[in-house]
Amino acid sequence: MKIWLNGQLCDRSDARINVLDAGIQHGVGLFETMLARDGAVLRMDQHLLRLETSAQELGLAEALRVDPLGEAVLDTLAANDMRDARIRLTVTGGDLGLPWTRKPEDRTEEVRTPTIMIVAQPPTAYPEELFERGVAVTVSASRHSNSDRFLAHKSLWYWPRIEALGHAARVGCTESLWFSTQGFLAAGSVSNVFLVKDGVLSTPIARGDDEAMEGEVTQLHPVLPGCTRMAVMEWALTQSARVRIRNLTIEEVVAADEIFMTNSSWGVLPVVRVEDAVIGKGTPGLFTQSMRERWLA
Repeated sequence: MKIWLNGQLCDRSDARINVLDAGIQHGVGLFETMLARDGAVLRMDQHLLRLETSAQELGLAEALRVDPLGEAVLDTLAANDMRDARIRLTVTGGDLGLPWTRKPEDRTEEVRTPTIMIVAQPPTAYPEELFERGVAVTVSASRHSNSDRFLAHKSLWYWPRIEALGHAARVGCTESLWFSTQGFLAAGSVSNVFLVKDGVLSTPIARGDDEAMEGEVTQLHPVLPGCTRMAVMEWALTQSARVRIRNLTIEEVVAADEIFMTNSSWGVLPVVRVEDAVIGKGTPGLFTQSMRERWLA
């Protein structure tokens, strides 16, 4: 395996980062997970733009050169002789020293330099029956705080989500739904969520959605603007479907005709049960199937 690390390709055994890197010491960093098919990376420009925006908004890096990063992603695929792959692009804060004891301008160039790493691996193989039969999900006991602006970015702090996924797996479920402290649906541990009710497609409000919404008060929303989420909304509009971005309650979740989850790894995954509540007819719905077919295409 060849790893792209700070501008150079190296063998996996030679890929090393500073033990004082803020990604290890403090969880300071961002990442993107992308999918390559036949040598093309799905929606890479959107992934890199999201990474660049998050790095600027959270103060991780003043500027990321996204065009060279895109070239580096393709170089990593080529170096590993891969056409289909799951790609992880990670940017950490590097060695920040003691960030609370010095001003940014006082740090050395070495301390200010972020760590950038690209890893390409075979894509995750999901059993086809998950998409044919649908999956069950739990509801996380934890909540997303609407005052936590980091939740709407793909940061390295994934421990709570991983713990929720572990609990879901132990009770025979595939994902875990998160609600906000205000009681509204936020997202899955590693996915965005859509509901279908009476032919209307609805999804929770994500970071940046306020600008495109009428009558909404601008506030923080603890939801990542997923790239596959964006694709689904685009496809739905081409089918003349009604798409609504709004707050959704648990009552609306369990009363939905269809539910599906999206991310860049599995694409579109149907949900047929939330805890003990059966969704719709208990089988993947027609709209969900159509979005799955679009994604596969």
